[in-house]
Amino acid sequence: MLLVGRRLGAPILGAALLLSGALAALASGLGLAGTVALLTVVGASRAVLDVATRSLLQRSVPAQSLGQVFGLLEGLTMAGLAIGALLVPALVHLGGSWLALLGVAAVLPLAATAGGRALFGLDANAPVPVVQIALLRSISLFAELPAPALEGLAAALTPAEVPAGTILIRQGDEGDAYYAIAAGQLDVSQDGRFLGRCGRGEGVGEIALLRAVPRTATVTAHTDATVYKLAKEPFLTAVLGHAATQRQADGMAEAMLAANAALGGDSPAADTVGPG
Repeated sequence: MLLVGRRLGAPILGAALLLSGALAALASGLGLAGTVALLTVVGASRAVLDVATRSLLQRSVPAQSLGQVFGLLEGLTMAGLAIGALLVPALVHLGGSWLALLGVAAVLPLAATAGGRALFGLDANAPVPVVQIALLRSISLFAELPAPALEGLAAALTPAEVPAGTILIRQGDEGDAYYAIAAGQLDVSQDGRFLGRCGRGEGVGEIALLRAVPRTATVTAHTDATVYKLAKEPFLTAVLGHAATQRQADGMAEAMLAANAALGGDSPAADTVGPG
């Protein structure tokens, strides 16, 4: 979570060097307690390195190419594991386990020496969606999302200004996006009946996406408003691809439908009746 919305060059380099240092220290034979402590450092550094590098890659690659790039990354990762599986036994044969540990520990410092400048240049030029991340964190629907997924979702948001009186969502239209409200107030109505008013930290439009039904409520700007549009595909990928978030979305959907029924609604679903 501490990596979200921050520059990642220094954490990547620091985690890589810490991981390598701990591996090299294992070669000295510190006993059981020392080995367990160093392996804990290795595992923690590996986790930070993995999250930080993938987050930076996610920031740097166009959204339409992200799937292909991450597929390539997985292929390169498997190739690296295969090379390591061949290299380590050879090093053990030549000099024992200490040489194998030192040989593996040397890989990341060499990579940092070769690509450190390019890494910091990439990090400096990659946009960090700080405002969008803060907005999504304030919306309960996305509260359970892991940090990298939250940042990826923030990068997919598109800002839009909605003047007072403008219809943002029209009842009966196809549901193609979710809208997170950054500023202003939006009124929700169904069949001409006022259902509720939404503001910052709330969102509209999720029911049509989750239930695959037409928009069953109209959302109109009560005041000048700023919203962030999230297209259907990344919304569903994020929500349905994470079990806790999906449960949260289902619970919110049921609560909103029940509230709509209590108000006398007779349609099968409503895009929103308030928060969420």
